[in-house]
Amino acid sequence: MDNVTLIGMPGSGKSTVGVLLAKALGYQFVDTDLLIQQREGALLQDVLDALGVEAFLDLEGEVLSGLACTGTVIAPGGSAVCRERGMKRLKELGRVVYLHVPLAELERRVDNITTRGIAMAPGETLSHVFAQREPLYRKYADLTVEVEAGRSLEDTVAAVLAGLRGAVRQPTSP
Repeated sequence: MDNVTLIGMPGSGKSTVGVLLAKALGYQFVDTDLLIQQREGALLQDVLDALGVEAFLDLEGEVLSGLACTGTVIAPGGSAVCRERGMKRLKELGRVVYLHVPLAELERRVDNITTRGIAMAPGETLSHVFAQREPLYRKYADLTVEVEAGRSLEDTVAAVLAGLRGAVRQPTSP
């Protein structure tokens, strides 16, 4: 397994779970939102405000398509699935794991929706974004891990590890 990418909605725990997963696997960790911030020399929300949603999504896809790494857990922004170019590259780099958190739990977790750097059109809610992206997360995922309310970070990491081990297990010969 070269790399593992965690996809999911803002607030699903990609970055937090990603750091713990990287430690468990002995991998490096990359948060692609930070790569965008470094490249643009501004905070994610400021980049989004300056570019607008569509240009931001194009930029994110470009950054993802340029990734080159091995032995890394990658946590892209929740909008990564909105550009096929970037997702194609993430799929080339390794396994893609969808951290599925129910909408009600996401709404509880995400209280800074206007300053968090979430790629969404004016007037959209977290519910709108969830409805648009949910089919895309499922489309690109090699593995989906259900993250119920109250599930500990350690349990989530253990579920991802178990899923990855099951996904890469070789069939036995007859």
